[in-house]
Formats: sequence, structure tokens, C-alpha cells
Amino acid sequence: MTPLRRRMIADMQLRGLSERTQDTYTRAVRQLAEHYGVSPDQLTEEELRQYLLFLHTERHLSRASCTIALCAVKFFYEQTLQRQWAILDLVRPARQTKLPVVLSPDEVWQIIGLIRLPHYRVCLSLIASCGLRLLESVRLRVSQIASARMQLHIQSGKGNKDRYVPLPPRLLPLLRTHWCTHRNPVWLFPSHGSSGAQRATATVPMDASGLQKAFRRTRAEAGIRKPASIHTLRHSWATHLREAGVNLHLIQVWLGHSSPTTTTIYTHLTRKTEQQATTALETFTAGLT
Repeated sequence: MTPLRRRMIADMQLRGLSERTQDTYTRAVRQLAEHYGVSPDQLTEEELRQYLLFLHTERHLSRASCTIALCAVKFFYEQTLQRQWAILDLVRPARQTKLPVVLSPDEVWQIIGLIRLPHYRVCLSLIASCGLRLLESVRLRVSQIASARMQLHIQSGKGNKDRYVPLPPRLLPLLRTHWCTHRNPVWLFPSHGSSGAQRATATVPMDASGLQKAFRRTRAEAGIRKPASIHTLRHSWATHLREAGVNLHLIQVWLGHSSPTTTTIYTHLTRKTEQQATTALETFTAGLT
């Protein structure tokens, strides 16, 4: 590891950035250096401008990917190198507003029911039943399951925030049965290693990539053409709770959203809301001839 990268990592640690964010930022700066074949502290502001343009026009990265790259180099140049370049405040991609894909309850359980490996099926059931993010579920520790209170204690979630999420009564026996298959003292979903027998002593959780591949495969097998991902299970959970009349602020707390504005998007996705709007429109246009 170069002294420059070590310094950047130390700066990120001082700012309290999560390990995942640190990995993402260092990878983005490394890609910048590899693009020019020199250390990133040797680049000019114009070269950085051309690189960010390259990501947009040549690689056709999404807005989210371009934003991550920008945030990474912005942190590196402003915090680690103490360079205040104007370009870093001018090139942020325009915000896009897209409604998330939502699966019906039947579609959710149809996909999960087709998952062949039991530990993948349980993990997806956990995500779908509690509205968790992918890594929150994969990295769940046994100690985070508060069965007496029927809650999950999500620790160091997105933004390094903790929160409690309700644990549905039907899910608890499933989690207990799954844990009895390996009895790892730390992880609910331990890494399999080269053989399943190593799960009891695994020191890291299972890898998320295999779970993502299994979800995409069974979604296709189920004949569902919606561009759904594992994160869609979280969107669907929130949407169906809102449709059932659950208070929006409570859903916001369970999701771990900082702003209620982020959560209000689920109001626009519910069938009940659409039906109420349709009825209102029919009443309004009753005199139309």
C-alpha cells in the first residue's frame, strides 16, 4: 500500500466513513490513477475534468456511478491533498427521479420459493420480511436478534446508523431452524468456505454475490419480467406496509431513512392510493359529457 493511499484511508477513518465507503472511494481513485498511468497527486485539474467527462461520454456510467466517482476524487483532492479545485463543484450529474420497481406479495414469495439453497432462501426471506438491505441481512449477527422483544437490532447500517426493525413471529422459527444447521456463535449466515462443515467456525459471513445470482436466476424461472433486484424486496416491503395503513413515520424509522421525503415515495406506489385518486377523478369528471 502506498503512503498516499494509506493517508487517504486514515482521512476517511477520521471522518467516520464506513468500511464499504472506504473501499469504494479507494477503488475509484485507483481507477483514476490507472486511467492515466500516474499517481493521482500528479494530475492536473484539466486531466481530472477530462476523466470525469470520459466516465460519462465513453463509459456511459449511470448517474449513481458517476456521483460515487466524483465524491471519491472530491474527498481525495480536497481532504487528503488539500486542493480546492472548482471543477469538483461543477460536474455533479443532474438528479434523476425514478420510481422503484415493486413486486406483489405473490411475486415475492414465488421467487423465494424457487431458491434451491436453504441458506439463500432464509436470507431472502429475512430481507423480504424485515425490509433490510442486502448486506444488513448477509452480515447479521446472532446477537442482533432480540427474540424477547421480537426485534432485529440493525447496527452500523447505511450512514453508520443503528435502528430496530420488527421481527415477524413467523420468521423467528425459520431463523432458529436455520441457525441449528451450523450453530456459528457469531454469524447467522456464515461463510461456507470450501465445504459446508466449516460454517460452524467461519469468521466471516457468506458472500453476497452468490445470493444475487440466485435471485436473478429464480426471477427468470418465475417468469417475472420486472427488472427486480434483491433491493426490490425492500421497496416492496415498504410499499405494502404503507398500503396496509402503517404510519409513514414508522416506516421511515424502520427503513433507517434520515429524511421523510425519501420515504414518501412509497405513498405514490400503493394501489390504494391509485384507487383513491381514480375515484376522486371519476367524481370530479362526473359532469363531463
